[in-house]
Amino acid sequence: MNRPQFQRDIFPRGNPESIAEIKHPKFTATLYDLLSAYATQRQSRVLTSVHLAKRTVWSLAEARASLERLVGIAEDWSCLDEYLMNYVADPTQKATVFASSFAAALELVREGEMEINQKQAFAPIYFRKRQAQAAVAAPDLSVE
Repeated sequence: MNRPQFQRDIFPRGNPESIAEIKHPKFTATLYDLLSAYATQRQSRVLTSVHLAKRTVWSLAEARASLERLVGIAEDWSCLDEYLMNYVADPTQKATVFASSFAAALELVREGEMEINQKQAFAPIYFRKRQAQAAVAAPDLSVE
């Protein structure tokens, strides 16, 4: 009885082990299938609403009105940059104020209401009311 007992201490071999079958998968997905699956996964995680911050823009009409008022007052050369700084309350509006004012100034120059001058690139821009053209010298028709 001291020997190992069958089915308690010793077990028979049983059924032979099956041969492992190695599968070689063949994928039939195309590039379009992969990209569409990626897009589907990506769209499920992307935010659906986009909020754009509303920018306040200084309109061309506002810039033109303020330049016309200033041109009517100024007789000598005035610096456009210094004048515009009075209208820039928020530093984020600086670009829109300068762009609108420059476009309005060019329109006023085209219409012949003012002159602008700049000494070199990136130098301050100066403006003034257009000087009246000197009258063409007329022949003297007075009788002596």
